[in-house]
Amino acid sequence: MSTANSGDNPNTPQDAQFEHTKLTAWDAIKKFFSELFDIQTDTDRDATIESVKEGINFKGHTVWILIFSIFVASIGLNVSSTAIVIGAMLISPLMGPIVGIGLSVAINDVDTMKRSFINLGVMVVLSVLTATLYFSISPLTEETPELVARTYPTVLDVLVAIFGGLGLIVAKTKSGTIASVIFGVAIATALMPPLCTVGYGLAIGNMSYAGGAMYLFCINAVFIALATFIVAKILRFPLVRYANSKRRRLIAQIASLVALVVVVPSVILFLNLLKEQVFTVKTKEFVRDQIKYEGAEVVKFTQDYESKKLEIYLIGNPVPSREIDAWREIIKNTEKLEEVNLRIYQGADNSGELTERISGSVKADILSELYVNNEQRIRDKDERIFFLENEITKLTVKDVVPFEDVSKELKVTYEDLTAFGYSKRINTNFDKTDTLAVFNVSWKKTIRESQKKINAAKITEILKIRMKLDTLLVIESK
Repeated sequence: MSTANSGDNPNTPQDAQFEHTKLTAWDAIKKFFSELFDIQTDTDRDATIESVKEGINFKGHTVWILIFSIFVASIGLNVSSTAIVIGAMLISPLMGPIVGIGLSVAINDVDTMKRSFINLGVMVVLSVLTATLYFSISPLTEETPELVARTYPTVLDVLVAIFGGLGLIVAKTKSGTIASVIFGVAIATALMPPLCTVGYGLAIGNMSYAGGAMYLFCINAVFIALATFIVAKILRFPLVRYANSKRRRLIAQIASLVALVVVVPSVILFLNLLKEQVFTVKTKEFVRDQIKYEGAEVVKFTQDYESKKLEIYLIGNPVPSREIDAWREIIKNTEKLEEVNLRIYQGADNSGELTERISGSVKADILSELYVNNEQRIRDKDERIFFLENEITKLTVKDVVPFEDVSKELKVTYEDLTAFGYSKRINTNFDKTDTLAVFNVSWKKTIRESQKKINAAKITEILKIRMKLDTLLVIESK
């Protein structure tokens, strides 16, 4: 009687146990990730709809909050203060109607949709008028980095609006809304600063700034609404029911049309901005990596996506024509830059074209960059000199004056002493020049002025003895 080898039998109890364990582990992993990313379970649809509808309201207190927040944001942009701008965005009610538009389209609620569009329109007009009024009466009309940053959108603004909008509506759908997320999205998507910049553009008569800023606001608004629409559809928010079947079909058609009008241009806009951003990055990389010639330096370059132009301004040694031709050949073989028209302007250009080109804003930009670079070099040198002077002072103090011993002695004698310093002051009456030892002392706030004077007199006598000095000065540091 032969005995079968258990290793040859695939259906042994051990194999069955292994298969069971493997399936159990796989089910546990699937369950873990399913619960990890699940937002259906903890979604309160009715409360979310009610909350969004409440956020659409625009009257009374909300109107004044918007006006005041616009003033605050305009001041922040005017003085280029990021902190002030962030504070204004936190109290702005602009987000409510935009989310209302996205949700109402998703659930076929035409009444909420109309109310959202009307309130958003009134908010935008009131915001622009308020900002225009401020910048018209403000004595500060100079462009600031905060203002210029809101004059034209980039693909990054689109991405922020998309993910910010998704974060906002997901936070709103959760049972017990996550307020910190809503505040964060209000800051990140930055709806208010572009409207303030529109007012700035109108106040100074710069329609390019006004148009670009309004373009940025519209992008943010559209993609926040689109994100709301998508999440509401994914979470299967209940559609509004209409008793009349014709009205139900009409509302569904209107909602679909609005969704189409929002989605299609948004996708096209995103792709165009993405191409423009790639073009900008590629041209910067080309200038950085390829435009190199000994003795020549790039002082400025400009690129234009629409006309496919890259203009580079050089100073220093003249670059030969063959080198420029080589650059043009390289750019034609560079991905995404094949159609770019490369123009080089340099100081040795005798055709007069350089003089014609380097004028107006281009000249101002070049001079500004040179000035900024020189200022930075000067600041770096000043900081270096200051550092070295301090080091020399420390060495002098260590060699000549028993500073550490004296400071410890004074601290033991005067418990209210909080700081003690030593320096040399050079004075002249234009007949002779003297060096005076100056000691700085700081006291606790609780000590009286009369006691400070008494202490200063005693310290002066102590220092004359310890430092072996005939004259010195003890002053209080404020």
